[in-house]
Amino acid sequence: MFAGAFLGPFGGGITAAMLPELGADFGVPTGTASVSITAYLLPFAAVMLVSGTLGERWGRGRTVVAGYALYVLASLACVLAASWTLFLAGRALQGVANAFTTPLLLAALASSVEPERLGRALGWFGSLQAAGQTSAPLVGGLAAEADWRLAFGGAAAVALLLALVGIPGGSPVPAGTSPPRLRSAWTGPVLRLGLVAGLGWGCLAGLNFLLALRLEDEFGLGAGPRGLVLTALGIAGILTARLIGGTVDRLGPQRCVLAGAVGGGLLVAGVGIAPVLWAVVAFWAAAGVCSQLILVGVNALVLGSGGPNSGGAVSVVQAVRFAGTAASPVAITPIYHADPVAGFLVPAGLLAAGVPAVLDRARVREVSD
Repeated sequence: MFAGAFLGPFGGGITAAMLPELGADFGVPTGTASVSITAYLLPFAAVMLVSGTLGERWGRGRTVVAGYALYVLASLACVLAASWTLFLAGRALQGVANAFTTPLLLAALASSVEPERLGRALGWFGSLQAAGQTSAPLVGGLAAEADWRLAFGGAAAVALLLALVGIPGGSPVPAGTSPPRLRSAWTGPVLRLGLVAGLGWGCLAGLNFLLALRLEDEFGLGAGPRGLVLTALGIAGILTARLIGGTVDRLGPQRCVLAGAVGGGLLVAGVGIAPVLWAVVAFWAAAGVCSQLILVGVNALVLGSGGPNSGGAVSVVQAVRFAGTAASPVAITPIYHADPVAGFLVPAGLLAAGVPAVLDRARVREVSD
């Protein structure tokens, strides 16, 4: 379960550091090449609105393995794509495939640990997601130095390995038991937490593409160095995973989400205005801690409620989370091109002010009802 956690963020961010190379190869501008991120994340988010509930009906294990198998085929389609349109189609299929893995892995993890240790377990899960976020730009950037297709071939190999391993506890709904309904995951608290996750991820960890653009424009870094700098956020998340999980268990998930949002807003502003590279890297690394506070805190709020359709509830929250990440390049890239500083200050403000405004401070026991 932990090993499969990184595949969603990895797939979403694999093109972040190779946008200029993709644009040159397919004959499109760099700004247009950023659509490769959205082409993955929009189908990923859209299908996750229902994938968790469907996976609970079909059986978590078999659904996750099928998702991995489809991901292998989609990655190979990206490798063999002869046009920009076909490449985007392969990216969309990758997103659909991963929609049937991430939420079901989270639900399976929550059902296998004690409630008082849920934060720690989700912290480790989050660290593997951070590893995916980290390795994606690094692998993509280094591969682009030779041939960006190598990154997608590696992704196919990893997905194939995960499909062979599978996950435990994958039985369908037992006979005589009512299957979970889609509307059981569409409650007010779930949607509010989804919006928190969407703002938190889209305006923080999801800004790797924006930082990559600044690293090229402001500091003249090539694809490999850009990918290396982008790894700072994920490495910080990995190294602090156990600490963050324990903090969520001790202080409560809502406090941790608020701390991550306010601190993350300040750090994103710093990433956009720092005049020297070492400061940008330091701020980006510290932002990795804040992103994990938001991610682990939101997941604990959803899965800690113990509702009957935990897979469906976390699926909806993750859908809105990745929808925010998918919208980020489309919404923020034009702002950046008009004013590079504003490109960072706008998401910083949404983090520091928007997340606290949306987060429901009341009890969340109804999240999965």
